[in-house]
Amino acid sequence: MMVHRSSVPRLCAARSNNCLMFDKPVMNHCEDLELTKGGVMHEGFESMRLGLRGLPAAAEEIMVYRDLALAELTGGRLHVLHVSSAGSVELIRQARKRGVNVTAEVCTHHFTLTDECLRSFDSNFKMYPPLRTRDDVQAMIEGLKDGTIDAIVTDHAPHAPEKKMRELDQAPNGVIGLETLLPICIHSLIEPGHLTWPQLIEKLTINPARILGIDRGTLKPGADADVTIIDPNVEWTIDPEKFRSKSRNCPFANWKVRGRADTVIVGGVIR
Repeated sequence: MMVHRSSVPRLCAARSNNCLMFDKPVMNHCEDLELTKGGVMHEGFESMRLGLRGLPAAAEEIMVYRDLALAELTGGRLHVLHVSSAGSVELIRQARKRGVNVTAEVCTHHFTLTDECLRSFDSNFKMYPPLRTRDDVQAMIEGLKDGTIDAIVTDHAPHAPEKKMRELDQAPNGVIGLETLLPICIHSLIEPGHLTWPQLIEKLTINPARILGIDRGTLKPGADADVTIIDPNVEWTIDPEKFRSKSRNCPFANWKVRGRADTVIVGGVIR
């Protein structure tokens, strides 16, 4: 179905009202496609230096602002997927102060890596939203610390090696992250003292379940026996060739890290 541009806000408002009826959030990848068409990496000094077409932070922030305005108008619930820019974090922070019913998430790579990684022209650092600046990384961390950002995710996007080996502008966007989620959180958040262990576990378990409205993420009596036992101190080197995933597009290859999942129990059964 084709939708005229002028009708998009009304359509979004209608969807927000429908979700409100069932107490479900509108979950959106915030991107103005007209501003990102043909883009390869974050638009800024590095993209200019490397001669690559950029993806401006404004493309995300414009849509975050729009969706926040609609959530405020309708009283509906909004969840902003994979926040990546400092401007988006501040928009969400101020909206929450006004009482807008909004939650947000951030990927491990967006609070760990910057657009400077693209100096290598390695497509394992190419993703949507793109890696941004050091200031944006710091904003993600501050958002996690003050509660503006509720959840931590991976945006796990596996791609075949031969596809990621194309020229940077032809390679698909996305990285895998399931097997590096815990150690990167420890490296970037626990070890520097940005979050405590209870705060990190909350953003990985309880909060995502609450956002989705599912009865998961707790160890309370009667809850589903879905448990991950971790060893927070084991030291290891990230080697994508040893991953269970069939894909290898990992931006953290050869990093020396600490912490790893030891045992996974699903429905009371060890997997």
